[in-house]
Amino acid sequence: MLLEKEKKVSNSSVRNFVFGVEDSLVSTVGLLSGVAAAGMEKSTILLTGVVLIFVEAFSMAVGSFLSDQSAEEYAARADLPIMRSLRGALIMFVSYFVSGFIPLVPYIVMIGSQAFWYSIGLSLIALFILGAGGSYLSRVNPFKGGLQMAAIGGAAIGIGVAVGSIISL
Repeated sequence: MLLEKEKKVSNSSVRNFVFGVEDSLVSTVGLLSGVAAAGMEKSTILLTGVVLIFVEAFSMAVGSFLSDQSAEEYAARADLPIMRSLRGALIMFVSYFVSGFIPLVPYIVMIGSQAFWYSIGLSLIALFILGAGGSYLSRVNPFKGGLQMAAIGGAAIGIGVAVGSIISL
């Protein structure tokens, strides 16, 4: 009888995934909402969103790589292979990149204030699912985790809308 090794996901992978998705949703919807609240045209909102997603996905991946590699080398007090840190950076990049399109899609397929509200709504739903899913995997209350993630993300969205509204005056 063959014994199969149980595959476990590392804490670093979970951290990079959750951080990438959460930061992408909050940053992207906050920026898009602020730009939309300032009365910018659809083309400006789309350009802003796409540039943000590409730049921030890369920046977050690089930050993940550098911080993970530095922390690991500090703990080991030696140079270490970069593969583990590269894996975390890739997880960060993909999770940020893919999640960034959740708040952007309504602006692609809709016009006017509909896109604004759908972008915020989809992002809050995605944040709730992310928080609930992470809590479920950690064997803690998924509803509480979902509410916490959505509330914190909602606060950031509110900041984006407020700044966009104030600056547009």
